[in-house]
Parts: sequence; C-alpha cells; structure tokens
Amino acid sequence: MRPNTLYIVVPCYNEEAVLPETARRLRQKLEELTRLGQISPRSRVLFVNDGSQDGTWMLIQALHAQCELFSGVDLSRNRGHQNALLAGLMTAKDRCDMVISMDADLQDDVEAVDAMVEKYHAGCDVVYGVRASRKKDSFFKRFTAEGFYRVMNALGAETVFNHADYRLMSRAALEGLAQFKEVNLFLRGIVPLIGYTSATVEYERGERFAGESKYPLKKMVSFALEGITSLSTRPIRIITGLGVLVFFVSLAMLVVFVVQWALGMTVQGWASVVCSVWAIGGLILLALGVVGEYIGKIYLETKGRPRFLIREILADEEER
Repeated sequence: MRPNTLYIVVPCYNEEAVLPETARRLRQKLEELTRLGQISPRSRVLFVNDGSQDGTWMLIQALHAQCELFSGVDLSRNRGHQNALLAGLMTAKDRCDMVISMDADLQDDVEAVDAMVEKYHAGCDVVYGVRASRKKDSFFKRFTAEGFYRVMNALGAETVFNHADYRLMSRAALEGLAQFKEVNLFLRGIVPLIGYTSATVEYERGERFAGESKYPLKKMVSFALEGITSLSTRPIRIITGLGVLVFFVSLAMLVVFVVQWALGMTVQGWASVVCSVWAIGGLILLALGVVGEYIGKIYLETKGRPRFLIREILADEEER
C-alpha cells in the first residue's frame, strides 16, 4: 500500500522575514516523514501568496526553483487570510490525500504534524490542532482570546475551543468543504459542520519567529463578528427577545403610571423618561445595525462573486 500524499498549505501575507526559516523547517519535516514511510515522496508545501506587498512571492518562486518540495499559488490581489487559505485547500484537493493548514509565522508547532498524520492513519478525516495552554500569553491576551471562543459558541457559531486554523483534513473532508459556497468565510466554524470522524492534537504555541502579527485586537473583533453573523442567526433572536422584554416592561410601567394617577401622585422629574428614551433608542439602533449586517451579507452572497482569483500556480510535472 503506497503512502498517502500530504500537502501543507501555508497562507502568506508580507512574510518575507520569516519565510526562509518556515521553508527550512517544513522541508525538514516532510523529508523526515517521507523517510519514515508516513507520507509519499510526492508530498509538498504549498505557499499561498495573498497579495503581499513585499518580496514574499519572489521568495516562493526561488524556493520552488531550488526544491521540488515547494509549490506556490499567487492570488490576483489580497483577499484575506480565510480566502487565501481556501484557495490553497482547493488547489491541493485533487493532488493529495490529506492536507494540513498552518500559518507562516511558525507559532504553530511543526512537530505536531506527526501526531496529526498518525490520527489520519487511525481513521480521522479532520484533526484539530488545539493549544495545550495559554501560560505564555499576557492576562489581557488570554482573557480576550478565550472570551472570543466562549462568545462565539454562546452566539451559535460552533467552534473548537483554542483551535485556530492549524488542522488536518482528508480529501473526503476537503470535498465536503468544497460544497460550502458562501462568500463570507469563517473556516473555524464551517469545518466542524462538515462532520466526519475528527480528533484533536494538543501543542504548545510558540512566539512569532519574525515579522509582525496580522491579527491585532481590532481585527480579531472584526473576525469574531464575521464568524457570528456568517454562521448564526442567534443575534437576531436576541434582539427579538429584547424587544419582547422592553414591551412587557413598558406595560408594567403603564400600570405603575395609572396607579400613580389614580392615587393623585405626580411625576417629579423627567429622568426616568429621558433614560427610557435613550435606552429604547439605543436598542433600536443596535437592532438596525445587526439586521443591516445580515442584509449586507445577503447582498454579497447574491452577487456570487469569486472568493479568490489565482494569477499563477507553481507546480512540477507530477503535480499537474
């Protein structure tokens, strides 16, 4: 029985500083697994250039020219991490038996690849890389990151706790992913919807080897909102619940005012009225914002625009 072919898909955006070291470590890992008979010699590292403005694509071209283990995909423009990752997964889908996605910054432990491949051989179609702990994070980083997953799950976007985009997927799982056609992508929530047999592998996340983080707090908040509104209608249901609650509170206040009028009591100030107006006004604006977010997503989905466009693919004859 021939070994299965593995592709490691690595989205890249302005990763010129870290890419040479990333390539060295991934090449070493592929050669090690090939030598042990765990994967096929046809296995590759597939770098996806997401419209980088530095020399990332030139580095990918040089790596491909130097070693057949490196392939590349150049997108026509920057499409964001999720679309770039999807472009790599769909490019690799028909060329491999399993694919592992990971970031280029080397924070994902390359050594965890061994355990993922073992889980695949044991019959798992999806293997999630999960952080073992967040001891190295600051209190603020740990609080916001863990809060991200809890809020996401509470609002209906089911995710794997402490899992980002470091995962293994079999070809069957990739075929399932290809059937999800939405433009608004949140792969951390979509992959669990595919089903199939899954498992987790714990690893310690390291420091970024070089370069700057592509996910500051502002972008993480935007990413969370994208995931929630792409995968769940629970925010709209919460607004409906708030509307019902405000309605019953207004009925209760009406009864109170009628009783006060019957007893000859008068209102001494307008504070309660002003507070009520501001509170209800705020709820209305919030409701309009949430509904508008969903309408905007519907608008984008109906256009059916491509999620990415590929300018060039670097591949040897065996991959074509």
